[in-house]
Amino acid sequence: MTESQGLNTIEQFRAPAGGVLLVDKPKGWTSFDVVKKVRGTLRVKKVGHAGTLDPMATGLLILCSGPMTRRIDTFQALVKHYEGSMRLGAVTPSYDAETPEEQHRPVGGLSIDDVRSAAQRYTGEIEQLPPMYSAVKVDGKRLYSLARKGQEVERKARTVQVDRFEITGGTMPDLQFRVICSKGTYVRTLAHDVGQDVGCGAYLTALRRTAIGNFTADEAWTIDAIVAEAPARGDAAAEKERPDAGRQDS
Repeated sequence: MTESQGLNTIEQFRAPAGGVLLVDKPKGWTSFDVVKKVRGTLRVKKVGHAGTLDPMATGLLILCSGPMTRRIDTFQALVKHYEGSMRLGAVTPSYDAETPEEQHRPVGGLSIDDVRSAAQRYTGEIEQLPPMYSAVKVDGKRLYSLARKGQEVERKARTVQVDRFEITGGTMPDLQFRVICSKGTYVRTLAHDVGQDVGCGAYLTALRRTAIGNFTADEAWTIDAIVAEAPARGDAAAEKERPDAGRQDS
């Protein structure tokens, strides 16, 4: 589909008119790591991405090059599809597995149906509070930089749209889920809020973005495939950059 539209090809991505490349972000990389790697490997000066993923998350990133970066807002506005897992019975400061567990509570009296019912309450148009471990700025400072210093500040809730949040399987305390939502939705906050709702806490243990609008991760290039298809190079930019440490949003 995308190739027939002149999208998702390295040739078009490197052309003066710019292009769109679907990339499967590896675990442990920031979204900027992917942009940096693709920009250096394909020797494209101007590259941007349409929607950030946390380092822990994997899956679809839409990259735009050259003049096509003007369409980033259009891609960002598309509905996002995720699959993931969460663990009940504890919380973490970051709402995911990137920080240590705390506040352990028993889950023996809780059923999967209880969690399913709670998840349903977080669908439709909802108000969501950005986590402290996020890139949101308050008074010019990133929340994650304050969180790393042990500080917590007042945040403003944001309105987001969650079209689907369903528990798809698993065995307590580890459950799998599927989410379809608008841009700006924190999936790890959904997991955290459901855990609070059922009274035992929860945090995100894995997340994969499977689609953005009609674009799917199944169509996406891996980093290794991009490197293999790139022109042979002898300079340092062709070498694989190590992922940078940093907090992103999802």
